[in-house]
Amino acid sequence: MTTIRLTAAQAMVRYLAAQLNEEGEPFLAGIWAIFGHGNVAGIGEALHAERDAIQTYRGQNEQTMAHAAIAYAKQLGRRRAMAVTSSIGPGATNMVTAAALAHVNRLPLLLIPGDVFAGRGPDPVLQQIEDFEDGTISANDCFRPVTRYFDRITRPEILLTALPRAFRVMTDPAECGPVCLSFCQDVQAEAYDWPESFFEARVWRVRRPAADPQEVDRVAGMLLSAKKPVVVAGGGVHFSGATEALRIFCETHRIPVVETQAGKSAVAWDHPLNFGPVGVTGSSSANIICAEADLLLGVGTRFQDFTTGSWNLFRNPRLVSLNVAAYDAMKHGAEPLCCDALAGLEALSLALGGRRFEAPRAELKDEWFASVDPLTARSKPVPNALPTDQQVIGAVQRSSGVDTVVMSAAGTMPGELHKLWKAPRPGGYHMEYGYSCMGYEVAGAMGIKMAEPDRDVVCMVGDGSYMMANSELATAVMLGLDMTVVITDNRGYGCINRLQMGTGGAEFNNLLAHSHHVNPANIDFAAHAASMGAAALHVDSIDELEDALTRAKCAAGPFVIVIDTDPYPSTPHGGHWWDVAVPEVSEREEVREKRAAYEDRLKERALN
Repeated sequence: MTTIRLTAAQAMVRYLAAQLNEEGEPFLAGIWAIFGHGNVAGIGEALHAERDAIQTYRGQNEQTMAHAAIAYAKQLGRRRAMAVTSSIGPGATNMVTAAALAHVNRLPLLLIPGDVFAGRGPDPVLQQIEDFEDGTISANDCFRPVTRYFDRITRPEILLTALPRAFRVMTDPAECGPVCLSFCQDVQAEAYDWPESFFEARVWRVRRPAADPQEVDRVAGMLLSAKKPVVVAGGGVHFSGATEALRIFCETHRIPVVETQAGKSAVAWDHPLNFGPVGVTGSSSANIICAEADLLLGVGTRFQDFTTGSWNLFRNPRLVSLNVAAYDAMKHGAEPLCCDALAGLEALSLALGGRRFEAPRAELKDEWFASVDPLTARSKPVPNALPTDQQVIGAVQRSSGVDTVVMSAAGTMPGELHKLWKAPRPGGYHMEYGYSCMGYEVAGAMGIKMAEPDRDVVCMVGDGSYMMANSELATAVMLGLDMTVVITDNRGYGCINRLQMGTGGAEFNNLLAHSHHVNPANIDFAAHAASMGAAALHVDSIDELEDALTRAKCAAGPFVIVIDTDPYPSTPHGGHWWDVAVPEVSEREEVREKRAAYEDRLKERALN
């Protein structure tokens, strides 16, 4: 056996660069790095040596670097991914939130935080967390519950098994998620005689598990006996590349489809069988047909509570879950069809033969758009009135094209965009709403643009999320990424303020005006963005916003547009109940009234 002597860090980086996807591209498109104590000497030197084989990107914050990596993988349907390395201590724990985000969304992400000395010579080393009862624990154990695979590299040769396991997880359609290789800093620098074969190029093919014939027969039998089936399209439709198969399936059998946050854009918004967004932030058209359905076929959805209306919308017990993950396929007593989405749809269509169902009520969709289109339409400005978020969305929609990707993550925009955005093609809607992580937006937009540089990327972010994490805007400037960021400034956490009011609470600690302060906030977001090198301006009206969006298309690098909006209006149409517990005891009459209504909803759900 021929060997080559390398440090453990050098061997890891060389291995990473040799892993390919089915298209022959490097599976890892690069590695984000902030060097510090615990990774600069070992991993840093190794990345420099292999800088022509694998690109290293420098970010501003470990969490947001990981957000960019996650968005990259999501936009490419998990066909490629990125890695992130950090120092030990705060650099590592900064990535825990991002790991949870990737875990919830079933997305590949390789995290390589530095760790303490395996040899323990300098214990306690700088930034080391000491467990008084367990000497094997470090801060990186925080990653265990939020990753799909965790390994601590305490000897160089552990990489011989750990690295293949990491790639197996990241490329497995059912187990896909974040991986953490906690790399002890002294081990990074240790040399070992590695088999040269370990560094040979390897292609990781994503399995497409076929449907079990017995499961297909059972599900087909359920569908054949149904009268009003509905398909619930989730993110798995995108990940399996099944958007076209879904369209053909629905057209062949005349079954309406509704879309979750992750599934939105699977079918063009104006397709006659697409009845729109479903659930808490759903359309009346989608929620009505789901309430009336005698069978719901979930395809690639994990049935989050926003999709099911906290299980108050999906009342009919006839539930089928077509999902590559058995964990999701069995949820809520569903009849499982555990397989790849594309393979499952094709097998199920074959079993259904020429069966076509009763045409869905087209007027429901017409009524929905008749209700909400006026909210986004151009309207005559009202003196002294601030624009609404719906009007901002309308302006962005009018300036968008078939290649536009609109994205967001938290606050007001996810609900409004789910209801109102008209996505013309797959991949045109990118929403991180599994973890609903504030601060994903700017970094996520950067990752999307890196994944698909020819597409027009528009990030819609509230002032609250922007304040949480905006520093990767400077990175986007450094990388010369053309992307548009629309900041809607409602002067606080407007979405949660509305939820607070909706549960009977007093406005408190959400809008800046209702928070404790000595000096009122007066943040110039345009000046802030400009200070990081972005082209930025503040606009005062929807007309000015549309002009700015036109300018953004011709700009080089990030273009930031700030507009003040009214924090109170939200789309009144559509939607469904969401289980948010209301206090049983309160001095406020408003809370007591909301509690009574809440208990009625709980009773209603218990009877279903």
